[in-house]
Amino acid sequence: MEQRTDEWFNARLGKVTASRISDVMAKTKSGYSTSRQNYMAQLICERLTEKPTESYSNAAMQRGTELEPTAREMYMLNQFDVTVKEVGFIPHPTIENAGASPDGLVNDDGLIEIKCPNTWTHLEFMQSLKPKREYILQMQWQMMCTGRKWCDFVSYDDRLPDNLSFRCIRIHYDEALAQEIEAEVIKFLQELDEKIKQIEAA
Repeated sequence: MEQRTDEWFNARLGKVTASRISDVMAKTKSGYSTSRQNYMAQLICERLTEKPTESYSNAAMQRGTELEPTAREMYMLNQFDVTVKEVGFIPHPTIENAGASPDGLVNDDGLIEIKCPNTWTHLEFMQSLKPKREYILQMQWQMMCTGRKWCDFVSYDDRLPDNLSFRCIRIHYDEALAQEIEAEVIKFLQELDEKIKQIEAA
């Protein structure tokens, strides 16, 4: 299954996906944030209409999508003896209506997650070597769905000189964080199912 095809959009319809785990877990001092409520509303609409929500895309996001194959090639050139297999939507092994679409499976036990951000965001990452929390949560969830043990986080910007355009760091599976994510996803999906029952019973 190729990503961003009709088949892929339908496979993830109404399901919790890796790129939105940060919304599932988003909290403020007073409780869960509005981004969690909004994501739940989106999935409820998808389930009831059986149609995917139209996703917002701007020029920067489109550029990132177009650069992804080049970034993947750069990764394979920079790593020793790796093979990257592109995949579609992978369901979570035990939690229904949840899954992930990694940017690639690496060898037998790894993943790759590619970001092609704006130049300053890329340069900030070059200095800090710390992916944003939303990306950490995304990668951990991908590892939970695939059973993989690590994920190479790649940041790439072809507008910069070669020595600055590519950076990769490895993020390892974190059992404690995985348990936290799993509990929040299960709770989120239970609430979602309950809301749908209430709507259908009205």
